Order: sequence, then C-alpha cells, then structure tokens
Amino acid sequence: MAPIDPHSFTDSTHPLATHISLSLFFDFSSSLIHASALLTLPSPHSGPLSLDARGLTVHSVLDPLTSSPLPFSLSSPEPIKGCHLTLTLSNHSSVVIVYTTAPTASALQWLSPPQTFNKTLPFVYTQCHPIHARSVFPCQDTPAARVCYSARLNVPRQLSAVMSARHVDRRDPISGEGSLLACGDGAWCAEGRTVEEFVMEQPIPPYLFAFAVGELGFREVGPRTRVYSEAVPAVLEAAAKEFASAEDMIRQGEALFGPYEWERFDLLVLPPSFPYAGMENPRMTFLTPTVLKGDSSGAQLVAHELAHSWTGNLITNKTNEHFWLNEGFTTYAERRIVEALQGEDRAALNIGIGWRGLNKEMERFKDNLEFTKLKTNQEGVDPDDVYSKVPYEKGFQFLWRIERQVGRPAFDEFTKKYIATFKFKSIDTETFLEFMKSNLPGIEKEIDFTLWTEGTGIPPDAYEPVSSIYTKIISMVNEFKLGRMPREDEVADWGGMEWELYLENLPKSIEASQILDLNARYSLSESKDYEVKVAFLLLAIASKCKDHYAEVEKTLKAVGRKKYLVTLYTALVEGPGKEEEKILAKRVFAEARGTYHPIAQGVVETILSKHI
Repeated sequence: MAPIDPHSFTDSTHPLATHISLSLFFDFSSSLIHASALLTLPSPHSGPLSLDARGLTVHSVLDPLTSSPLPFSLSSPEPIKGCHLTLTLSNHSSVVIVYTTAPTASALQWLSPPQTFNKTLPFVYTQCHPIHARSVFPCQDTPAARVCYSARLNVPRQLSAVMSARHVDRRDPISGEGSLLACGDGAWCAEGRTVEEFVMEQPIPPYLFAFAVGELGFREVGPRTRVYSEAVPAVLEAAAKEFASAEDMIRQGEALFGPYEWERFDLLVLPPSFPYAGMENPRMTFLTPTVLKGDSSGAQLVAHELAHSWTGNLITNKTNEHFWLNEGFTTYAERRIVEALQGEDRAALNIGIGWRGLNKEMERFKDNLEFTKLKTNQEGVDPDDVYSKVPYEKGFQFLWRIERQVGRPAFDEFTKKYIATFKFKSIDTETFLEFMKSNLPGIEKEIDFTLWTEGTGIPPDAYEPVSSIYTKIISMVNEFKLGRMPREDEVADWGGMEWELYLENLPKSIEASQILDLNARYSLSESKDYEVKVAFLLLAIASKCKDHYAEVEKTLKAVGRKKYLVTLYTALVEGPGKEEEKILAKRVFAEARGTYHPIAQGVVETILSKHI
C-alpha cells in the first residue's frame, strides 16, 4: 500500500473517483441515514480499491450495471482513520456501495426539537472537516482526491435541505429510487416524504461536502447571496442585517483574486452547537450564531470564509500537513478584503489580535514544537487535536513577509497568477515554493523558506503590526498594569475588536477586585460579542474571581463553538490549585455534553482526561 495522506487509507496506486452519486434517506427517529453511493472512476479498474469509512454499516457492494454483488472487506476501526474499506473490482469503472451511517457519526449532529430555536421539528447538519466525510459516505477522504457529486436527500416534507451544491429540484419520491437501501422503497416513497436534489459540478475535496436539514427560512441580501437559518424571523433579520455587505465583499475579492468561480455565496447560520466559527463549504458557508453581534462586525468572519472561495476551495492543501496553504493564504486574503472595505486601522487591529493569538499558541505547543511549524508531520496525529491558529497566523506572517519584500503590486500579480494556475487542484508546500521561486526570481535569497516552513517558533523577521489604534490599546494595557482603568471617553468608540485586543493583552495575574471593577464599569461579562465575553471570563478564571463562574457555566451551556469550549475548559482545569474549578468543569461538561457536536465532545474529553 502506498498512502498519499497520513489521515487516509487512499492508495496512490489506485484511481481516484471523479464523481459520487448519493441517495440519502434521513431517519430522524433513529439518527440514521440509509444510503447508497455510486462511485465513478476515470477508467475501468481491476484489483483492490481502498476507501475510508468511519462507523458505517456496509450492507453490500454491487456492480451498477448487473446489480451483482462484488467482494469487499471492512477492517476493524483505527482510532484516527476509522475503517479501511477495500473493494475488489474486475474491470469496473463504477461501483455502488449500500450502507447505513452510525447514530454517533462524527460528522453529524442530530438535534431533537427541544434543541432547536422553534422547539417543534428536528435538525441535522454536517461538519466534515478535516476527516469526517467518511462517517457520512465511503470515499477517498483526503483533500488530494477532488470529486464532483450529486445527491438525492429524502426528508420529511415539513423540512427542507441545503447543500454545498446547486439545488436542482424539490419533488415527490419516485418508486424504485429506494429499492437498494436498507430502509426499502416503501419507506422512501412513504406519505409525508419529499426528495431534494443537488449537484456539484466542480471537483471539491471531500471535507467540503455539507448539508443541513431542518425547518429553514431565508432572506435575500444580494444578487448572489441568501442568508438561511432556522425559520425564526428574529434570527433571519439579524443575519440579513449583519451580512448586508456580502456583495461588496465578493466584488472586492474578485478585484483582488480573480473571478468568483462558485456562482452563489449563500450563508447558513446554524444552531449554537456548531463547533466552528464558520465552515467555507462552497456555495453555502456555514456560520455559528455567535457571529450575530448586531453591529455588522460579524462580517469579518464572512470575509474569511469568502476568501476561502479562492484559497482553500479553489486551491486546496494536498493533506492536512500543509493546512497553512489553506488558512495562511485565506487569513491574508481576508485582511486584504477588510482593509479595502473598512480601512487600514481595522485590518491592523485584526492583525494585532492574530499576533497575540500566535504568541499564545507558541506557549501552548512549547512541549510539542512540531506544531509550531507551517509544514508539519501528522503521522499518527488526529488533526482535530492539534488544530490551532499557527497555520492561520504564522502562514499569514510568511505571506506578509513576502509582500513586504517584493512590494504589494508584485505580490498581487503573483497571487492572481498562483490562483489561476492551480485552481481546482490540490498542492503541497513544495509546489507553492517552487512556483514562487519561478515567478518571484531571487526571493529565496532574501527570505529563508526553510526557516519559515520547517522551522519551529516565530521567525525573527515576522512583524508585529503598527497602527495608531493598536499602539494606543497596547499603551492602555501597560497603564492598566500600573493600576489605571480605561476612562469612558477613551473607550466610547470601541467595538468588539478593540475590547478583544485590550483584554487579550492584560496580564493573567490581574486581581479579582480589578476584574470586578472593570466589569462594573463596562459590563463585559454581558457582552453580546462572544470574543469579548470569553476573553473577559478567561481573566476572571485566572484571577479566581468566582463572582463570574456562573457566567462561565452559562456560556459553556449556551454555545458549542470549539474555540470557546477549549479555552474555557482548559482555563478551568489547567495548572495547580484548581480543585474547585475542576469540579465545576466536570459537572458542566456532564450536563452540557449532549448539546455539543461530536467533534467538540471529543476535544473537551481530551482536555479533561489530561488534567483531571
């Protein structure tokens, strides 16, 4: 076997599927999907074909022309990669796999009606990044294997579906469509069921496969953009207001990086359990409701997910070991869009928050320096366990360093050429560096590529941002250390980013009395901006200001975003003298666990098992 990805059983000597056609029957009562997947290969193949699967019950593998069974084997599961599904083909260019997902599928979160906004109908959604598509359908689950797909989703009629694909039709089930599935054609065609059809005609990495099924509504916010959420008018109106600038951002992205290749840029605001800030699924970006801040600042996150339309979705890292190619480039692109639309000071604030975050990650990984590199070795490593801001912020710093060396006009020209050259391809760090050497001659003599991509820590030619507002905030942090609180007139025009930068830079040795004073003046524990609220609560935990532990508990039970869960649970249990906090963390997790996505559950369990 010749693996091409440390996180996949995909074999480099086997053909890569070019198309997958899915039929999915959603059984909400059992949290199961009864399904079939028709895989199409580029040419007839004889011999083994290796696929990834996690938690799937494979009922049969069939020749699609004759419906005759084909041999297959399913290995026992490995902790990270799941199961190795091996098909044995004989001059086949396509194959059908009939299977059922597990109720505990790592990509899926099934929400019962009480867990939704309207409390009346169920909801299910996917989070396939980085290696969870294999829990929804058997595939070559590596970003090196780009694939087109079509899908038929059979759902209860009172629900609707969206996907990272073009919507084709909503229609009645057709007799015979469900005959291969474990549920049978009777269930497929039962009264009260409907079929939603989708097609993705551009090749995408499997981690960008996505759907959501529930009681959905939408608002139009631009010629290429709808905002979807559960059908709650207040949520829809808030989202439409927050993301009203979507079309301006798309046009700015096109000016910087070339044509928008995905036709539509729709947004779905998910329930609070969604584990990430956003997921850049093509045509349908998924967002956490914590970005609905009421002041349009949540559009910054949308700028990041939009930027992925060029860097990440159009050009993709070949494996997660080169994740910085996705996230470093996208962080750079996001900040260019923000700078163009909101000004240099706003972009500098963003860079400042990122710089602070990068330095904190260096502390986090001080005993595991491999993950302070841009190009990492992830053999035997679960990518969910080492997810960090390093690929984002160190990757951004590398590209920003190159821009400073060659000048912005030359780097803009290079970026457009890079995107046009590699669009709809998956590449590695070496390919990027060679392309840069060819197109920016002599650059490798000015910048140490090896130090930046393979070295640990932050290189000496990285750059802390400089702007008047950034400098002012850091100066006020230093004054706080000397005992001076910020005056109301000094912070009157501050938004969430200013407060976040200020709080992130305050010393963790702050006194509980200072925490109480700061909150009495500015009500930070009640902020609608979760970046501000969580930054404040982390200071409260560090100072053992127990007056705010009830708000910590409330926050951990209200949101499932992994960024907040990881930092708050870690703050509660890490370090000496935390017995009371550890008891609190264990109790809160036991009570809130069922509301978290499986990815978030696993990460929190890892934190607690390490420290308790």
